[in-house]
Amino acid sequence: MSPLPKNRLPLFLLALINLVTGVTLFLVLSRPAHQPLPQKPKPSPPALSMLATPPDWSALEIYQNSITREDFERLLTTVFTTGNVWKNVIEIADTEARIKTGSSPTDEIFHLHFAQSGLETKVPRHWRTASELPAATPGMPLTDLKIAIDPGHIGGAWAKMEERWMVVGDGSPVCEGDMTLQVAKLLKPKLEALGATVSLVREKTEPVTPIRPDALLTLARTNAPDASPVQIQKDAERLFYRTAEIRARADLVNQTLKPDLVLCLHFNAEAWGDPNNPTLIDHTHFHLVVNGAYNDEEVLLADQRFALLQKLFQRTQQEEILLGSTIAATFAETSGLPPYQYPPESLNVRPIDGQPYLWARNLLANRLYDCPVIFMEPYVMNSTIDYPRIQAGDYEGLREIAGKMRPSIFQEYASAVAAGLSKYYSAPRARKKVPPQ
Repeated sequence: MSPLPKNRLPLFLLALINLVTGVTLFLVLSRPAHQPLPQKPKPSPPALSMLATPPDWSALEIYQNSITREDFERLLTTVFTTGNVWKNVIEIADTEARIKTGSSPTDEIFHLHFAQSGLETKVPRHWRTASELPAATPGMPLTDLKIAIDPGHIGGAWAKMEERWMVVGDGSPVCEGDMTLQVAKLLKPKLEALGATVSLVREKTEPVTPIRPDALLTLARTNAPDASPVQIQKDAERLFYRTAEIRARADLVNQTLKPDLVLCLHFNAEAWGDPNNPTLIDHTHFHLVVNGAYNDEEVLLADQRFALLQKLFQRTQQEEILLGSTIAATFAETSGLPPYQYPPESLNVRPIDGQPYLWARNLLANRLYDCPVIFMEPYVMNSTIDYPRIQAGDYEGLREIAGKMRPSIFQEYASAVAAGLSKYYSAPRARKKVPPQ
């Protein structure tokens, strides 16, 4: 066999090289021009309350270095929560709180930096405490105070839908929304005479929201796909008067009225069964609600967790307790009503130490309104004590009701609230020097 010439490869090796080259060229030519980079998994939408929008967590930046670690943990655990699930979404470190903005492991973390004791920055807000108000005009302790009165519920043609309507025999129907508006219209001039600037969140028995139940049927059906048509209709109605209506009022309060204080006026009731043949009970009571006591389910909702933190940073509850305790004491003295007691096993309330009439509770109104909120719950509409007074309507002076001389229940309500406000705002402002006129 003659030797292979130099610089020549065996045929099989040449064929192998050509094959590899061809395969490589095919793979190169068949590959996309721009290979896509691996996608980072998108976080799932945060869990939200009904009709809520995702919160803007950057709005909490103004509270950086405004609270110490000790105050933050104390308020979070003893005022604003009733369980321990908050630990799943809020981590408290030495220098900061790490707050989940959603419920997914991939959600961003908001870092809230703590202040050193004595070096807390001032929290910006549109409302003022009693001590921050300027000196009052003599005899007018509510001078420069902006108050919004929120008459609870809607009333009128909506009262039956709201389930705040009942009638006993041939008596006049009891409609809470009508009654709270009546008190509000009595209270407004009393507060204005004391120097306050007063707005009514609603002035008639009509909704503030333009939304109506029919527009919420799809949402109600999506939320409970197996429910009957009758139940879906009722769910849509509840979304209308319990949720959309309160959110519309909150928009009005926060964006237009911007008060120093909101007074939410309500009348209490106990289960009355058939509204056309209601059960009357033999006792009455009174309590006042301030914001707090978010339960575990509420803390896990991003919008409610955000609102909790805003309330905590702004210290609204501190002002609510100071003012609420004065109003409650004045109201109890005027009306003679005993305090209401929530069942001990309730997971959505906290008692306020030393204040038998005050309870912390997370309600939509006192959560959404961006200022201190006093939420009144006096009387029991279906009690044998208060029902005759409601039937008597409004009147001047005293009238014998069930064997006792009594003022109008509506006048008593308005006068007691006005007296409590006057007493509270007189104290810190009386110490200020009034400038010469």
